[in-house]
Amino acid sequence: MNLSPRLFFFLILPPLLWAINAVVGRIAIERMDPLWLNAVRWALALVLLLPLGWRAFGTPAARAQVRARWAHLAVLGLIGVGAYNALQYMALRTSTPLNVTLIASSAPVWMMLIGALFYRVIPRPVQVLGALLSLAGVAVVLSRGELGALARIEFVEGDLLMLLAMMGWTAYSWMLARPPAHMAGEARPAWNWAEFLVVQCVFGVGWAVAAAAAGDIIVPSGPTQWSWGLAAIILYVAVGPSIIAYRAWGVAVAEAGPAVAAIFYNFNPLFTAVLSAAVIGEWPRLYHGAAFVLIVGGILVSTQTARRRAA
Repeated sequence: MNLSPRLFFFLILPPLLWAINAVVGRIAIERMDPLWLNAVRWALALVLLLPLGWRAFGTPAARAQVRARWAHLAVLGLIGVGAYNALQYMALRTSTPLNVTLIASSAPVWMMLIGALFYRVIPRPVQVLGALLSLAGVAVVLSRGELGALARIEFVEGDLLMLLAMMGWTAYSWMLARPPAHMAGEARPAWNWAEFLVVQCVFGVGWAVAAAAAGDIIVPSGPTQWSWGLAAIILYVAVGPSIIAYRAWGVAVAEAGPAVAAIFYNFNPLFTAVLSAAVIGEWPRLYHGAAFVLIVGGILVSTQTARRRAA
C-alpha cells in the first residue's frame, strides 16, 4: 500500500478531530447538561447534512424504503448517535479526556469479543494476544496505574460509562459490517454516505432528545450557561467530529483497510494528551504513557497477520 500524503491526511484527521471533541466536550459539560449537549450536537449536524442527504427522504418511494427498515435503522440511530456520544460526554464529568480516549482505543478488544459471541467470528491466536495487551492498557487506565485497585473495584464512574459506550459502538460497527438482508447487496437502498448518515441522524436525534428530556425529569440539570464560547463548541462538535471526521474515516478505511486505519485511530489519545495539557492543564502521567504503549502494541500485534495478507 502506498501511503500518499492525501491518504495520510485522511487517516490522521479523524483522530485529531475526535481528540479535540473530548477536550472541548469537557469544557462544554461545565456549562451544559451532557445529554442536551449530545442532542443539540446531532440536531445541528442533521440540519447541516440535509443539503447533502435530503434525497433519503425526498420522495414517497424513498420514505417507503426507510419505513420498511425502520427497526434496524432505529437501533443504529440509538447506539451510534443517541447513546455513544451521550455516554462519552457523561463520562467526561468524572473522567479526564485522556482516560476517555485511552479507553476508546480498546475498541478492537470489544470488536473481537462481540464478533465471537454474536457473529461466530473466531479470532486467531495473534489477535487474542493483541487483545490481551490492549486490555492490559485499559486496566492500567482504570486503576490509575495501581493494579491493586482492580481487586478493590475502585473505578471512576466516567471510566465505566466509557466502557459501556465502547461496547455499544462495537455493536454498532458489527451491525454495519454484517447488515441484515434488507440492508445488504442490491437490496440496500442506493444511499451515499451523507444520505445514510442523515437517516441514522433522524432516528438518533429522536433518541437523544428523548434521553435528555427523561434525564431532566429524573435528575434535573441546571440552566445552560450560554455564551459565544459554548456556541462555538457546539458548532465544532456538530461539524468536525460528526460530519468531517465521519467522511474522512470512511475514505481512509476504504483505501487503507481497517487494519491500518485502526493503528492510526490510536493517535487519538496522543493528540488528547497534548491538547489536554495545552487547553485545560491536565498533564498526562506516567501510567498514561504505559497504557498507550500497551494499547498500541496490542493493535500492532493483532493486525500483523492482516497487514501481511494485504501485502
